[in-house]
Amino acid sequence: MQLYHYPFTAMASPCELRLYAASQALADAAADAAKAEVIRIEQTYSRYREDSVVGRINAAAGGAPLAVDEETCALINYATTAYAESDGLFDISSGVLREVWNFKLGQLPSPAAVAFCLKRVGWNKVQWDAPNISLQQGMELDFGGFGKEYAADRAATICTEQGIAHGLVELGGDIRVIGPHPDGSAWQIGIRNPRDPDVAMAVIPLKTGGLASSGDYERFMVIDGKRYSHILNPRTGRPVDQPMAGVTVVAPLCLLAGTAATVAMLQGEKGAPAWLNEMGLPHLWIDQAGVLGGDLVPKVQS
Repeated sequence: MQLYHYPFTAMASPCELRLYAASQALADAAADAAKAEVIRIEQTYSRYREDSVVGRINAAAGGAPLAVDEETCALINYATTAYAESDGLFDISSGVLREVWNFKLGQLPSPAAVAFCLKRVGWNKVQWDAPNISLQQGMELDFGGFGKEYAADRAATICTEQGIAHGLVELGGDIRVIGPHPDGSAWQIGIRNPRDPDVAMAVIPLKTGGLASSGDYERFMVIDGKRYSHILNPRTGRPVDQPMAGVTVVAPLCLLAGTAATVAMLQGEKGAPAWLNEMGLPHLWIDQAGVLGGDLVPKVQS
C-alpha cells in the first residue's frame, strides 16, 4: 500500500489529501471525489456568491421566509445548538461586523459604527422554523466560521466511501483523519507557535477524528501598542479582550473541534481554560505570555 499526496487550493486556503491506497487509480478516484465535494460545499455556502444558499438567504432578508434544503437545515440546526451552548458567542449572523472592522486599514471603527452594526447581529433575531428561515432587514448569515471544518469531515467521508481506510484531509489547517497509517501508527500533527509560525510548539498524535486551531495570528492589527484580533465578540462587536494567542482542539469531528476552538478564543484568557475543561475535549492553549495549558501539553516539544 502506497501513500499518495494531493495538494490543491480551496476556500482561499492551501489544502491537501494524503491517502494510502493499493493503486494510484483508487487514490486518484477518491481524491477527485473528495476535492469535488469540498468545491461543492464552497460554492453552495459562499457568502460571496449570489447563487449560493447563503447568498439567497441573505438576499431575502426583510422579506418572506425562504425554504432551504435538508443539508442546509442540518447545518443551521447545528449553528443554533452552538449558539445556545456558547451563550451566544458562536453566532453565524455576526459576519456583518466585517463592515466596520477592516484589519488591512489598521484603524479602529468608531463606537457609533460598531453599535449600528450590532443592531443587525444576533441569532435570536432570526426566525428559524425548519425548513423556513427569515432574516430581519440588513442581517446576513456567514457560514465561514464552520464551513471549512464541515468540508473536511465530508471529504473524509467521501474518501472512506471510495475505499480509503488510511489517510488525512487538511483544509487550511483544519484536519480530519480517516484512519492511522497502515502500520497502526498515528499521524503526527505539528501545531505552530502563534508568535513564531515556522516553529511547532507541539506535536499531537492523531489516529482518528478531527483537529482544528484558532488564534489571534491570522488577521490582526496593532494600534498604540495594543493588538486587536480578527476574532470578534458578537455580543460587543469588538475584538476579544485579553484573548488566548491560540487554541487547538481534538474532537470526533473536525466540525466540533473548530467550533470549540472558536468559542474558546471568544472566552478570552479568563474563561477559556475552564470552558475547555468543561467541554471534556482534548485541547491545548497558549496565552499572550507564551504559557501553555491543556491536557495536550505533555506533547509539547522542548
